[in-house]
Amino acid sequence: MGSPWRTIGILAVTQIASWGSLYYAFSVVAGAIGADLHLSPELVYGAFSASLLVTGACSTPTGIMLDRFGGRWVMAAGSLVCGLGLIWLSHANSALSYFGAWLLLGVAMALTLYEAAFATLNRKFASGARQAISTLTLFAGFASTIFWPLTLKLSNELGWRDSYFWFGIAQLVVCLPLHLLLGPDAPHVPPSGAQAVRSHTLAEALRHPAFWKLAFAFSANTFTFSALSVHLIPLLKDMGHVAGMAVLMASLIGPMQVAGRVLERTVARSALPQTVGKFTFAALPASLLALLLFGSQAWAVALFCLLYGLSNGIMTIVRGTIPQALFGAKNYGAISGAMAGPSLVSKAAGPLAAAFVLGGAHTQLLIAMLLAMSAVSFACYLSAIRHHVTGAMGEEQMQGT
Repeated sequence: MGSPWRTIGILAVTQIASWGSLYYAFSVVAGAIGADLHLSPELVYGAFSASLLVTGACSTPTGIMLDRFGGRWVMAAGSLVCGLGLIWLSHANSALSYFGAWLLLGVAMALTLYEAAFATLNRKFASGARQAISTLTLFAGFASTIFWPLTLKLSNELGWRDSYFWFGIAQLVVCLPLHLLLGPDAPHVPPSGAQAVRSHTLAEALRHPAFWKLAFAFSANTFTFSALSVHLIPLLKDMGHVAGMAVLMASLIGPMQVAGRVLERTVARSALPQTVGKFTFAALPASLLALLLFGSQAWAVALFCLLYGLSNGIMTIVRGTIPQALFGAKNYGAISGAMAGPSLVSKAAGPLAAAFVLGGAHTQLLIAMLLAMSAVSFACYLSAIRHHVTGAMGEEQMQGT
């Protein structure tokens, strides 16, 4: 197995294991945790949301460490923290202990999930990072497919505590050694040629208007996705669809996410990330518009799930490739980490805000609000890439004089 495939293979295994144990397993065992610890659903899910806030706070320093030390040591440390956090969670016996475990796991998420993996691939592959990121997301997309049934089986046979305990052991004995096998990174080579992008420092990126427009665009987009991911089936039932139909329609989303990533990897492989992003951002408001206007019709729900799934699947790749395309490769970890911070806050806030609106039986209002937010997100994205192109042309003209 060649070095590129070896790196992708390692990260595919560790991403599936990390996403599965840190993110997807929770939805399966949340009810059992609340019953065992005598915690209300608000506290059970609140701790998980708090972990996402910690991840957001840690994203920038994690990116800086990835730029300085590489993915080998940072992601290995993440597996260690993840293993210890999961074992702690399996032994939690109070609300304080339960929250403490999730706060530690928030740190682990920053060190082990997509942002860290993408930064690692950026250092390993340089100009070929986009193709590597696309390939990795194809494999990692199966994390929920594997861990939802696996967690259900383990929790039914062993209980939620032993399930998390063994997930923690897997981090220590499987993921940690695999991350150490990533090996050292090659020295950074500045890009050359007409299409080369000058590498910005983090400070330069933070002063650039395109950075903040992109950060808001990704954040608003993530808010919409996270709100819908938790509340979609109840929302469809409120619109008049029976439970079986709602579940059947929602089940289209997963395959469409994979299909979107395959299309990006094949049909759109020669397109600029900026161009792929235009279609990806546009698909979400289009899907919500269909749901708002014709949501009582089965065909409109199917169209929504198709567009929503395609957009969500490709958006992961866009988030991983746009920072390098606009701000260069050298400080990718720090810049992408800083850009991801607001999105992680939105991921935590989205389900809570949607629950508040739906609590007043305002289904149409929620869809309209999410539609407006996704439209503003699309507009900010277009402005960001247009602003960056204009700014880049200005820099070239100044250098020419």
